[in-house]
Amino acid sequence: MLAPYRRLFTRPGTVAFTLAGLLARLSMSMTGVSLVVLISERRGSYALAGTVAAAGLVAVAIGMPLIGRLVDRFGQARVTVPAVLYNLVPLGGLLLCVRLGAPDWTLHLCWAAGSAVPNLGGMARARWAHLLRDAPDDRHLANSLEQALDELCFMTGPVLGMVLCTTVAPEAGMLAAGGAGAGGALLFAAQRRTEPPTAARHATANTASTSTSTTDGTRSPLRVPALRVLTLTFLSTGMVFGALDLTTVAYADALGNRPVAGGLLALVAAGSCVAGLVFGTLRPTGPAGARFLRGVAAMAGLLLLPLAAGLGGAGLALLGVALFVAGTGTAPTMVTGMTLIQELLPQRQLNEAMAIAVSGIMIGISTGSALAGTLAEHAGPGAGYWIPAGAAALALLIALAGHRHLGAGPRPPGRTASERTVSANR
Repeated sequence: MLAPYRRLFTRPGTVAFTLAGLLARLSMSMTGVSLVVLISERRGSYALAGTVAAAGLVAVAIGMPLIGRLVDRFGQARVTVPAVLYNLVPLGGLLLCVRLGAPDWTLHLCWAAGSAVPNLGGMARARWAHLLRDAPDDRHLANSLEQALDELCFMTGPVLGMVLCTTVAPEAGMLAAGGAGAGGALLFAAQRRTEPPTAARHATANTASTSTSTTDGTRSPLRVPALRVLTLTFLSTGMVFGALDLTTVAYADALGNRPVAGGLLALVAAGSCVAGLVFGTLRPTGPAGARFLRGVAAMAGLLLLPLAAGLGGAGLALLGVALFVAGTGTAPTMVTGMTLIQELLPQRQLNEAMAIAVSGIMIGISTGSALAGTLAEHAGPGAGYWIPAGAAALALLIALAGHRHLGAGPRPPGRTASERTVSANR
């Protein structure tokens, strides 16, 4: 199954930026659980940990598209290096405030101040899109690989963070995440030969449409209807992730086996990881928009399995099987969605466009967690699985409503963003 992926790494520099990006993304998956353990241990409040985490999540969701726009304009390295170094300051401030017993509001302020987070996953996909711009099959393979790497991080990162926080010190997880994240991001930025060109270089290369390209580069990618449809669909998909995680923890806790919840959530990520790798080996057929609709429909159908297991009072073993199978429906949706962004958006706006999509997912995760937490307190332990099932159904409705914007094929090389936007609105 892994053999087709080998040809991706025959291109110079691909191994280096992939490994560096993986290290940086692993640190991001460690941060959530490490922050909760740190604050709950030092301050004795899960509620405070939740609000601090939410403040940071909202700040990053707002800041990430702005960082993406700067990356498109000035280049990945020129933006990533100062952003990473800056983010070490609020991280250090948070650790000091927790340690010294500073007021609670200082924790919210410090964590929200660390909003200049580059979208390393999006930047890696932008590099693949540039390197494989003339090889759509390999681009599909690369997007599948990146999705599998994302899931791998979310399988191992939280476990690593928990181990460090509980066996070394409550601060150890955050310190390790900050160090690995900064080191990985700086190593990623150092790989200059695979870095895609900036918007200015794109405009210079296409001298026949320089003025139009420059004007379009200052506009938000959200002017493209397809990106609005994808962002709303990803927001609903984020609600699936957030609600599924919290509901699974509550279900395991209700059965007196809360420590098993981590393993159950790892099964969801494992299912998505395996599905992503298998999906990458399949040759894409038909328009990407149609494949995206099929992926969202499959995700919505498979999420009925944990709902049935939860409402039926199934044991943790049967629930684990249902979660693994349900996880296989998310990877094809995410892979095809990112492929659509690469096909329908100009290269000079890819980083901002993918950052907008990821911000939608993050907002959805926060919303899904809040809804699932409320339902878990006022209903039975399995009732929370209605939320991921309903969110997946909502994602399908959004995709169906906007399917006409997703049906456009790959952009012609000489066509400008404004021309594609006009075409998409017809």
